[in-house]
Amino acid sequence: MDFLYTHETLKLELPLNRPENADFVILGVPFDSTTSYKPGTRFGPTLIRQATLNLESYVLDYDVDIAELNISDLGDLSIVAGDVKRTIDRVEETLKDLKHLNPKAFPILLGGEHSVTLGAVKALKPKSYIVFDAHFDLRNQYEGNPYNHACVSRRISELGIKEAMFGIRSGTKEEVEYAENSDISWIHARDYSFDALIELVRPLPEPIYLSVDVDAFDISLVPETGTPEAGGLKFWEVIEALEWLVENKKIIGFDIMEVGGTTIGNVTALTAAKLLFYFIGMKGKP
Repeated sequence: MDFLYTHETLKLELPLNRPENADFVILGVPFDSTTSYKPGTRFGPTLIRQATLNLESYVLDYDVDIAELNISDLGDLSIVAGDVKRTIDRVEETLKDLKHLNPKAFPILLGGEHSVTLGAVKALKPKSYIVFDAHFDLRNQYEGNPYNHACVSRRISELGIKEAMFGIRSGTKEEVEYAENSDISWIHARDYSFDALIELVRPLPEPIYLSVDVDAFDISLVPETGTPEAGGLKFWEVIEALEWLVENKKIIGFDIMEVGGTTIGNVTALTAAKLLFYFIGMKGKP
C-alpha cells in the first residue's frame, strides 16, 4: 500500500518489510515551521537515519539485533510548508491509515518540531501522554498560533488525556498554573530521579503515548535542537525510564522530536539515533 501523504527519502539501512507486515513502522516528519529559536528540525529525520549508519544494529544491553526485527520505514511525510495545522492533520490521517492496514504496527515518528506529535496522539487515542522535555509546551498560543510547538502539550491535555512530564526546566508562570489546575504531573530536571518517575507514572491509565523532545537531555548531548536549555537529563536516565515503561505499561506509540542541524553526523542526531536503536531493541526483545 502507498500512503497518500508520504514520499521516498533516505531510509534506515536495515532489512525492511512492507508496512502491512511490520511490527515497527518508522515515519519521518521533516517540519520546522513554528520553530522559535534555531531552525533546522526539518532535517531531523534525515539526520537521525544517517546517524544510524554509525551504529551497530546489535544492542548489547538486550541481546537483540534490530536488523532481525520486523521493521518498515514509510519514508517522510509530505508536509505542508508553513501550515502546521494541515501538517498535523496529515500525520493523523497517515497513522490512521497505517493502523487500519496493520493494527499491530507500532508507529515511531522522527522529527521535526514537536507540534506534529499532536497528530499522532489524535490518531492513536492514548489515555495517557508521557513526555521528556525541557519545556512545558502548555501555552494556549504562541506568536499567535495555537498549534505552535510551544502549545503541543496544551492541545493534548485538552483532549482529556492524562499527562506526565520529565526534565522540565523552562516555562511561564501561566503554564505552571495550568499544569496545577489541570492535574498535570511534572518533575523539574534538577529534581529528577527514577523513583520519582515511577511514582508519577505507575497510576497513569493505559495505553500510553511516549514522546521525547531531545531538549530534555543535557545540552552537551543535543546542541543542535530548536530551543536548547542547559541543565538536562543524562542519556542513561532516559533509557532507564523508557525500559521501565516498556516493561510495565502498554505503550502504543513513540516519537523522537526536535532534532536539528544541517551537518551530517552532528551530536544531536547521534544521540537521537542511539535512542532510536535502544527503544526498538527494548521493545523488540523476547
